[in-house]
Amino acid sequence: MTADAFRRRQRAATLLGYAAMACVLIIVGVPLFWVLTTSFEARPDIYTRPAVWWPRTWQPGNYTEAATTLPFGTFLRNSLIVTAVVAAVKFVLGVCGAYSLVFLRFPGKTPIFLLILAALLVPDEVTVISNYALVDQWGLRNTLPGIIVPLCGVAFGIFLLRNHFRSLPADVIDAARMDGAGRWQLLTRVVLPMSGPTLVTFAVVTVVTEWNEYLWPLLMADDAGVATLPVGLTLLQSTENPSFTNWGPVMAGTVLTMLPILVVFLILQRHMIKGLTLGLTRPTPRPDDR
Repeated sequence: MTADAFRRRQRAATLLGYAAMACVLIIVGVPLFWVLTTSFEARPDIYTRPAVWWPRTWQPGNYTEAATTLPFGTFLRNSLIVTAVVAAVKFVLGVCGAYSLVFLRFPGKTPIFLLILAALLVPDEVTVISNYALVDQWGLRNTLPGIIVPLCGVAFGIFLLRNHFRSLPADVIDAARMDGAGRWQLLTRVVLPMSGPTLVTFAVVTVVTEWNEYLWPLLMADDAGVATLPVGLTLLQSTENPSFTNWGPVMAGTVLTMLPILVVFLILQRHMIKGLTLGLTRPTPRPDDR
């Protein structure tokens, strides 16, 4: 291949990459722009055809209405509690489960890991009926514990962290053991400090997932007292007339719901990207199945 042909292929690949990025930006950015502008529009502008992409008259009162029509503070408190508790439990279980599968000796590690992989293949919707019946039998329906307990499954976290722990340098692990590091010291002083980006990735994915969880809190919440923010948006949609929704306050509530997670992601995005790409820059690991 000549140098000119190689440069042409490079330019074509670059142009194709930029075109793909532009398509993704349009697909993701246009709906977000629509939500943001609609949150400042008056009702007549929202139902105008053709669509109005820029508010003719700005209505910041939509945010006030979204925050006062329903107990928005209660929804926010419930979302914070559910997200914080579930994320903390998943983080601890994920770290401990992955550490056990990689660094501890016990029979049946491979079947257990295969069972965890099988759990990843089962959609959450499949277990909704059984979970609902079990939580109702326990008397936890319409309570925050009833929402939290079934969400604490951590198959993805164990899978992600196990693969990362297996990629840690075996020489460092062996040296720590030779220096007399016990299991707890090996975890807290060696494994976790070398796993920062992956742990951040796991934490961010977990927080975003639980913050946006909708189906299970909707089934568990019979009233606004235990509803989370996504469920509260549904209640906001049907406060006036179910057949004629005032989308301005609904979109304002959507923006308010997205803001906390957006801030978290913007702060931790570099660590998250590093954690996702860390395995691509390391050599093929030597499994530690001792």
